[in-house]
Amino acid sequence: MSFASRLLPSRNRVPELAPLHAAILSAMPVPVVLLDGENRFKYVNHAAEQFLGMSAASLSQVRLTDLVAEDNPLFLLIDQVRRTEATISDHDLTLESARLHKAGITVQGSPVPEEPNAVLLVMQDASAARALDRHLAFRGAARSVTGMAAILAHEVKNPLSGIRGAAQLLEASVGPEDRELAELIRDEADRIRALVDRMEAFGEKPIVRASVNIHRVLEHVRKLAQTGFAEHVRFHEHYDPSLPPVWGNRDQLVQVILNLVKNGVEAASQSSNHKPEITLTTGFQHGMRLAMPGTKQRLDLPLFVSVRDNGPGIPDDIRPHLFEPFVTSKAAGSGLGLALVAKIVGDHGGLIEVDSRPGRTDFRLHLPVVTEKDADQ
Repeated sequence: MSFASRLLPSRNRVPELAPLHAAILSAMPVPVVLLDGENRFKYVNHAAEQFLGMSAASLSQVRLTDLVAEDNPLFLLIDQVRRTEATISDHDLTLESARLHKAGITVQGSPVPEEPNAVLLVMQDASAARALDRHLAFRGAARSVTGMAAILAHEVKNPLSGIRGAAQLLEASVGPEDRELAELIRDEADRIRALVDRMEAFGEKPIVRASVNIHRVLEHVRKLAQTGFAEHVRFHEHYDPSLPPVWGNRDQLVQVILNLVKNGVEAASQSSNHKPEITLTTGFQHGMRLAMPGTKQRLDLPLFVSVRDNGPGIPDDIRPHLFEPFVTSKAAGSGLGLALVAKIVGDHGGLIEVDSRPGRTDFRLHLPVVTEKDADQ
């Protein structure tokens, strides 16, 4: 049976394949799309429906140009496939329109000899793999800060104490003009010591883990925020009440979520055109697997926590280095907050990723859940 004869000749919906082929394509975890010569959708599998955010029946009524701008490089790939009748791949594409926003997409286009001018597209979202690569790089950067913190604690804190003590003695024995300079020395010594104290948080200390209800962590952080720095912010909560507990350290998870919420509040408060909002979301999905630091054990990360703000987005020049130490867009920031977040999440065997555009920044944590082995400990 030819490929063309396996398509149902219907103009009202996306045609279906023979049962076996349909079952195979439907089970594929990557989006698969068949376009006709006018770039209409002739077939989409289930993953493609999710990827494009539309049902097969709806896609049968539109062209690809209704979802992606005509000047998108994707159409150059499609034209080249038709012209050369060869399989062609392109990487790191952005598919963006009012209906669609996908970045870091790899697309492979292939001709279908039995269906003239038809093009089969297989799309893969490479952003997750890049997020994992970046996360490993962030973990390495955090370890470098760990070593630096140990050196600073040993080599800097003791001299700072002496400098501060000398400045206090000077304050009591000099005139008003010189006393101001002595106060400046003391204040700067305190500031440097506070920076060293923050860096000491990167120390390699073992995590004391237990079963943690992530929703109690989120509620605790929300209450802290709304009674302090976020009293003017509107919170939205979308929780999955059926989630299993997280296998982690409750205090450290509070620190992570509080840091993300505080950053989100600061970002959302920058604009006077809207009211700042923070959206907290939890859910369960089969995610990535990651090796626990220092062991051969691999963890499933099916539970996710999302902290989203409606701020202006992260500047393009900072986004690739967001979790690296000393990188910040704040005038008075130290650039250690998100680096510490990445380290804590990494120490839990988890993963953090970020999706940012104007009007929306979403930090998503993928965390391990309690297993039977953990429960027996």
